[in-house]
Amino acid sequence: MATNLAEKYSNPGPRYTSYPTIPSWSPDGVSQEEWKEAMVKGFNDSNDTTGVSMYIHIPYCENYCYFCGCNAHRTQDHSYEEPYLQALLKEWQMYLDVFPGTLNVKEMHIGGGTPTFFSPDNLIRLVNGLYEHVNKADDYMFSFETNPRSTTREHLEALYSVGFRRMSFGIQDFDPVVQQEINRPQSYELVKEKVDIAREIGFTSVNFDLVYGLPKQTLATITDTIEKVMELRPDRLAFYAYGHNPHMYEGQRRFKEEDLPVGAEKQELYDKGLAMLESIGYHEIGMDHFALEGDALYEAAKNGTLHRNFMGYTENTTQMMLALGASSISDTWYAFAQNERHDQKYIDAVNEGRFPLMRGHRLTDEDLVLRRHILNLMCRQETSWEDPAQYTDELDVAKFRLEDMQNDGIVELSENGVRVTEEGIPFLRNICMAFDARLWRSDSLSKAYNVSRDIQKEYIERARREKAEKENQPG
Repeated sequence: MATNLAEKYSNPGPRYTSYPTIPSWSPDGVSQEEWKEAMVKGFNDSNDTTGVSMYIHIPYCENYCYFCGCNAHRTQDHSYEEPYLQALLKEWQMYLDVFPGTLNVKEMHIGGGTPTFFSPDNLIRLVNGLYEHVNKADDYMFSFETNPRSTTREHLEALYSVGFRRMSFGIQDFDPVVQQEINRPQSYELVKEKVDIAREIGFTSVNFDLVYGLPKQTLATITDTIEKVMELRPDRLAFYAYGHNPHMYEGQRRFKEEDLPVGAEKQELYDKGLAMLESIGYHEIGMDHFALEGDALYEAAKNGTLHRNFMGYTENTTQMMLALGASSISDTWYAFAQNERHDQKYIDAVNEGRFPLMRGHRLTDEDLVLRRHILNLMCRQETSWEDPAQYTDELDVAKFRLEDMQNDGIVELSENGVRVTEEGIPFLRNICMAFDARLWRSDSLSKAYNVSRDIQKEYIERARREKAEKENQPG
């Protein structure tokens, strides 16, 4: 049954780190002045209550991982560090100049690219410069992504000295054949060495990123990888599907189609990994993410306080996330804005004294309602619109889109809500797509995600008839 469902719901879908999703945004979606207004509104709403999150993107990588779809500049020239560091601090000052008070920062994550492309000294300069004029919340948490090949003890000691206690290792797969295919050779012994150093220094949380569906992966390689994960026992991990988009990413064009596990074969890799992870105490806290009991993510999932933003799942619920650097995405709750993707274009814009916006989106009233329901589903696997403030007409249509999923046992519908069953957790993105009004209304998005516009028309008409019947009932 599980395999049949996996095949039925195998169509691609957004990861819903935002709603509306990025393809719905436009280059003129947010002007400079509109962005400033949205930042002030977000600050006034949340700075004194939840505080704000920060993300810093360092795009540079010394090596080219062929599977990767991240925004990265491949170079071994470290002269890029200084101008980029200066641009990050200038962009941050532009933000500080807009806010009517002192920011209360609750969490910060440095991602990439490869954050440890920067030297230890430059990482310290960056973090100290960012926090010179802000308050750190009492329960702040700093984290960073790391490549075991380029991260030294000095990097780890430097980041620990400025408050970082969490780190995420890009593992992908421990099998040397798979690593050769994706151009990311890193032995188990190397990873173990870096994990041991981090724990010796005092880092309290280690995450592993694992990918299934990579070229040359088999049940044997996945089994071996998870067995090695068992030995190192990270506190949390992500186990997600490789997305093959050779039309978008040059490195992926190197893969042979016959080497890529697809369909039932790919699903077997996930099922095997899932069973092994659950057997050693990892709990699925949300789509593709797992944590051990006692980890803060596990506790947040259990307590209903889990949150999701462009950094993924987090136990810190913040309404506003400010992001610095090329391609990074900021969120005030009322508007999104993405920076220029190319690092030099980003630097030039900042040096000209303007926010380096490439595209953005101002949320409508309907967007804000649907965003809340999608976030509830991604983090708590249920949502309700009993409260009239959480209702919009689109929800009546969404319920009809979910009928087939209810028949398959992956959701349970009520008059004014939906709950995801345990069997439905692997299909969270499919469930959330039912609430994605912009996807269903767009010719290009509906084609990209294989949803039928003809069925959409039927759902809308059924929702209209049902609403009319209710309104015409006596009493």
